[in-house]
Amino acid sequence: MSDIHFYEPAAGHGLAHDPLNAIVAPRPIGWVSTRSADGTLNLAPYSFFNLFNYKPPIVGFCSLRRKDSLVNVEATGEFVWNLATRSLADAMNLSSAPAPADVDEFRLAGLTPAPSRLVQVPRVKETPVAFECKLTQIVRLKGKGGEDIDAWLVLGEAVGIHIRRDLIKDGVYDTAAGEPILRGGGPSTYFGITRDNEFHMDRPAWP
Repeated sequence: MSDIHFYEPAAGHGLAHDPLNAIVAPRPIGWVSTRSADGTLNLAPYSFFNLFNYKPPIVGFCSLRRKDSLVNVEATGEFVWNLATRSLADAMNLSSAPAPADVDEFRLAGLTPAPSRLVQVPRVKETPVAFECKLTQIVRLKGKGGEDIDAWLVLGEAVGIHIRRDLIKDGVYDTAAGEPILRGGGPSTYFGITRDNEFHMDRPAWP
């Protein structure tokens, strides 16, 4: 028997749980706040999220199916990314409930909507970091045959960034001090970044 488990995703993985999101892990959490066209607030975590560019700063999350966040960004062109931290893990989890579109997840999770400066969407007051974003692109993903799939990549430029001052040490943002949590594989696995995980490497010079 081979010591390698090989599978073709189109034919199924043959395991108890899809290993894909456990392998590409841990992943930063896209804790995204939006506002609907009629003003209803929405807050939802996305496990497919990341930073894609420095200047201008572009962040993005992927909506599997047409969820409320996607619909709201289409309508308003704005969203806010909020840092999910260890102390806010339970609230973040509550905001993931598959609630109807008319439910305000800020209220559901016991969080405070704080006014943003440059967008009409509020940020989570309790989080130490938030990015105010303006929509730049929505890209519907395609399969290898060019067929549309039910997944939309939402990209936005961070036009305003909030950072709690105690997380900036000698002009450098202290990642571990923010205590971010990240999504792992399986139905319930998360990870935390702590100081004992930290190590340093300088980039090599060339030539």
